[in-house]
Amino acid sequence: MAAGPAGHTPAGPLHASLQSVPESAYDVIVIGSGPGGYVTAIRAAQLGFKTAVVEKDRVGGRCLNYACIPAKAVLRTADVVAEIREAGDFGITVGEPNVDFAAVMERRNRVVQTLTGGVAGLLRKNKVDLIEGSGALAGEGRVTVGGASYEARFIVLATGSVGRAVPGTQFGGRVIGTEQAWALPQLPGSLAVIGSGASGSEIASAYVRLGAQVQLFEALDRVLPAEDADISRLAERGFKKQGIDVHTGTLVSDVVSGEASVTFRFGEQSGEADYVVIAAGRGPDVEGLGLEAAGVALDDRGLIAVDGAMRTSVPGIYAIGDLVAGPALAHKASDEGVIAVEDAAGLHTHPISYPDIPRATFCTPNVASFGLTEEQARAQGHDVVVGKVPYGAVGAGTVYGDRQGLVKLVGDRRFGELLGGHIIGAKATDLIQELVGTKLLEGGYPELAHTIHGHPTLSEAVMEAARALDGWLIHG
Repeated sequence: MAAGPAGHTPAGPLHASLQSVPESAYDVIVIGSGPGGYVTAIRAAQLGFKTAVVEKDRVGGRCLNYACIPAKAVLRTADVVAEIREAGDFGITVGEPNVDFAAVMERRNRVVQTLTGGVAGLLRKNKVDLIEGSGALAGEGRVTVGGASYEARFIVLATGSVGRAVPGTQFGGRVIGTEQAWALPQLPGSLAVIGSGASGSEIASAYVRLGAQVQLFEALDRVLPAEDADISRLAERGFKKQGIDVHTGTLVSDVVSGEASVTFRFGEQSGEADYVVIAAGRGPDVEGLGLEAAGVALDDRGLIAVDGAMRTSVPGIYAIGDLVAGPALAHKASDEGVIAVEDAAGLHTHPISYPDIPRATFCTPNVASFGLTEEQARAQGHDVVVGKVPYGAVGAGTVYGDRQGLVKLVGDRRFGELLGGHIIGAKATDLIQELVGTKLLEGGYPELAHTIHGHPTLSEAVMEAARALDGWLIHG
């Protein structure tokens, strides 16, 4: 059992923990219905808990309604546009595609409605009550929503995060956040995107391929600065090839939103765009939750402090997702929610190894990674060995028209340990999962190198990179 704060113990064996509760009370109340919250609620119901989820906006939270899913819907359209433009390379002659942006947004909305409707159906199927309104902690196992008060044996906080403006800027007018960027009323002629992490890179890559002029600004010295340096270099090359005007090591200042455009300065230059998108960071959405009054402790970064079972400093209260430390990823929040309610039910849980969570960026080229970068592995004192194989080294890279992709694996020579994997190119966001599974099942790169992969597939590049680590690269 994962250790918890002093005096905080789980409920005990599952069959002994479930008791009948009054109609006005619940075993579990989850505040927030995003990917963390709704998965938590469904898992709690599966475990026999009488469960409710509180949502102040729309079922599915920000991820399904405004962020992850709308982003991928628009990015998919941009992918199709790019494929049409490249059709000549495959012997197909077509004209320049015409982007009907209203239809793009209409499809985006249909995708969102389909998935959020599916989540609402899953909650009903699992007999999870939906309470509409803003939830807040009221002490002694109570949650208030509007003027109503509800009792719960366990409470899970899953309210996610909100965008943060960079210093010297503020949201308003044509200075927008990432959520607004995926819901623009018409295709902009130009965008300036501040921040080249996953969100900013996705926005830039989508809109430049749809026909907008895009500038991408990053204060650090490379795009996707959290990724391995080799991957960042290839990503920047890909962005520039698409037509993105990339500025690294550059701060944006003097941002002024006008009626029809936004003016700004970067370095010694001035700029203007239809919109400025701030994609440089997010913070936990804790306003109105009543954390201080309830005695829920925060860490030194303003996040809710939790242990490996997602328990807060207050017995019976858990927190997950963007509210706590670790990468701000939807799938991370979902897994944390499962851990929280399984701990509440007295089941055995394990803390998450946050570096080993797969990270996916759906720009073009796709970028995905897990574990340590080469730089991080060396800094931690590992006996580092690196294997790099371009997509072009295996047949599928040439067949499917992506020879520029790269698989880079980082290992420890002494134990054959797989420390990290970094992929850029087509289907990278799918290919990364094999590496995560290998590590989870305690396999090393020698085992991966001897695992038979289908031919011709891009996954063979993963196998060859493992062979490169093991000292017997065949194709390359």
